[in-house]
Amino acid sequence: MVDSVLKPSHIKRLPDSRRDFRARLVEWFELEGRDYPWRRTRDPYEVLVSEIMLQQTQVSTVLGKGYFQHFLEVFPNLESLACASDDELLKAWEGLGYYRRARMLRDTASAIIERHDGRFPAELNALLGLPGVGRYTAGALRAFAFGEPSVLVDGNVARVLARLMDYADEIDSTAGQKQIWQWAAVLADDARPRSYHSALMELGQRICRPGNPDCTNCPVAGFCATRQPEMLPRKKARAKITRVEEHAVWVRNREGQILMHHEQGARRTGLWKLPLREPMALGDSEILAESNYGITRYKVTLRVHTLKPDNSVARPQKGDQWVDENRIPELPMAAPFRKVVERLLDE
Repeated sequence: MVDSVLKPSHIKRLPDSRRDFRARLVEWFELEGRDYPWRRTRDPYEVLVSEIMLQQTQVSTVLGKGYFQHFLEVFPNLESLACASDDELLKAWEGLGYYRRARMLRDTASAIIERHDGRFPAELNALLGLPGVGRYTAGALRAFAFGEPSVLVDGNVARVLARLMDYADEIDSTAGQKQIWQWAAVLADDARPRSYHSALMELGQRICRPGNPDCTNCPVAGFCATRQPEMLPRKKARAKITRVEEHAVWVRNREGQILMHHEQGARRTGLWKLPLREPMALGDSEILAESNYGITRYKVTLRVHTLKPDNSVARPQKGDQWVDENRIPELPMAAPFRKVVERLLDE
């Protein structure tokens, strides 16, 4: 927790001093801003891909595992993405999670080709009319691809604004969202939207961090009204974590095929995994592997049981398919199952 005594004094009030605030923020960014690959481009397609990836995935993950670069290598433009099959699309997105984002990205590509002759619109209303493009993504495209005036609020920006304005209400409430977006609009720099919005988001990533802000190194600390930044922002209480178990089966037949399941559920449609079975049906079968993973508000323990192909429980059920072992690396698969399948194949 931050010692509030160490926080620099609040000497300038926002939004009255917004011109000075913008100047200080952009000056800091031009000297200290990090070099991300999506900051080297003004191509709206590449900006869109980066923004969709970063919506629910940390910068370090997108960069560290090369997801952004890999996706653009597989789908270098709107046309290649719009024509992608589910398997191709999900394989390129594998490891990023929230796979609905990938399908929505493909829908957006198709809509731009069909409605706008393959050219990204720059107008706000036209962008908002594209599937999967909300006010944040539309603003990001306007700022980072077209250099147009825009308003952006992501999680980092909301936290920064709540502290700057000493806003003690819940920022994820309807009223809280309305207030944060209003302040964002008032403070936005219409003359330098690309630099300003990049700076504000990076400030939240690096300096105005959750729980432990680095106030002594903040370039705009003198504009910050709160005396207890570690206490802000306030959000609604999180849903309690629910613990669940999944019991999967590992079955290999004489032809060297592995029994796999092609998912059709709402969350992971099109992905592959090991077939799941009810624990009571598995009896005392040997457990080959066990792993834990989290998804939304669930903490999942995955146990993989080995069965012989002639076991009645191993008979293919709806969605189950025998897959040649050498094809498995090509199949799109959620990370928890990918890890355990690779481990079992290596044994």
